[in-house]
Amino acid sequence: MPRTGGESFLLVDNLDYFVPSQDPLLTLVPGTIGEIEMAIGRMVAGLIRDGDCLQVGIGAIPDAVLACLEDRRDLGIHSELLSDSVMPLVEAGIVTGRHKTLLPEKIVFNLAMGTQTFYDWLDDHPMVAMYPVDFTNDPLTIAKIDNMVAINSALAVDLLGQVASDTIGPRQYSGVGGQVDFVRGANHSRGGRNIIALPATAAGGQVSRITCTLEHGQAVTTSRHDVDYVVTEYGIVRLRGLTARQRIEALIGIAAPAFREGLRQECRDLYGW
Repeated sequence: MPRTGGESFLLVDNLDYFVPSQDPLLTLVPGTIGEIEMAIGRMVAGLIRDGDCLQVGIGAIPDAVLACLEDRRDLGIHSELLSDSVMPLVEAGIVTGRHKTLLPEKIVFNLAMGTQTFYDWLDDHPMVAMYPVDFTNDPLTIAKIDNMVAINSALAVDLLGQVASDTIGPRQYSGVGGQVDFVRGANHSRGGRNIIALPATAAGGQVSRITCTLEHGQAVTTSRHDVDYVVTEYGIVRLRGLTARQRIEALIGIAAPAFREGLRQECRDLYGW
């Protein structure tokens, strides 16, 4: 196991037994970043300023976002999860944590998944600080960090701005993770922002992820009142402060072009506008 700072140590006196193990750590190979992910990454990177503190998840879109931040300065990290893609930014001096208002100059997170190279890099790294999830994900903790930017993905977003990230229809697809915690914490951060980033389509372009309404039985992960920015490869919209009609038009504008007129017609049929 990598030896990390923060609150990741246990007192030997509190342990009853040691069980030696030679099992290798679970590793995760970074996914392939395609053209769509890079387009989304560039869009999201345009919302990130020098000195911001970031929360990112795992997968091709978060990796693409981080890959597009080579010209930023003094970024910080406070996240639930950390993976390989943060290493180049630290080594290049882009992630310094210098302006963090909570635990400055520390990369704070709760969970690490990546390659063995990444685990070796974490080991005794002076910037690394792992903390329990009830600290890292507490919205009150997150809100103490100025310019906190929470970047999360979704399976679907309806035209009112409701975000579904853990179910497809009534079927559970994944866990909720820290999305809601970080969205709400970033909303209360001074200068904070939250960003939901997702491809405009699924199933090889046959299904729109921007939908008039969520599927029957699909759970809302993040409410429309919490969402700030939504990003697809077709653009960026900021939903905060918009009326229902303004939200609908804005979100249709970042849906895949082939689905836009169909979404407008569904809204006419549903709302009678």
